[in-house]
Amino acid sequence: MNKWMMGLALAGGVLLAGSALAQMQRASAPEGAEVYFISPEDGATVESPLTVRMGLKGMGVAPAGIQAGATGHHHLLVDTPLNEVDLDQPLPANDAMRHFGGGQTETTLELEPGEHTLQLLFMDASHVSFDPPVTSDAITITVE
Repeated sequence: MNKWMMGLALAGGVLLAGSALAQMQRASAPEGAEVYFISPEDGATVESPLTVRMGLKGMGVAPAGIQAGATGHHHLLVDTPLNEVDLDQPLPANDAMRHFGGGQTETTLELEPGEHTLQLLFMDASHVSFDPPVTSDAITITVE
């Protein structure tokens, strides 16, 4: 196969992979599934570092990559509105979108002084949202 044809075949493979990613199926969330903050509470004034404890009802926690019915893992949005997140794609990992792919239900955060919003997302083994999304209410905290 000449170099031109190899390049064309490679490009076709990339396009197929990209279209498969664009069409990821979202798993159904069990009725009544709920993710919530155990701590901190909405409106709390805290010091940094702070401990965030994540709660879950109606589903189970499993590490990323583990495919088991009605399970997933926690993600935390820090100062990021939910409407800025593409729930049909895997969630990027960065300081504003934190992943707990090890199945963690608690973390310690270092945040700058000031007001911050936090919101939990519970996502599947591939970091994609359930349908309907399993999200907490956004809470506001003040770091002293």
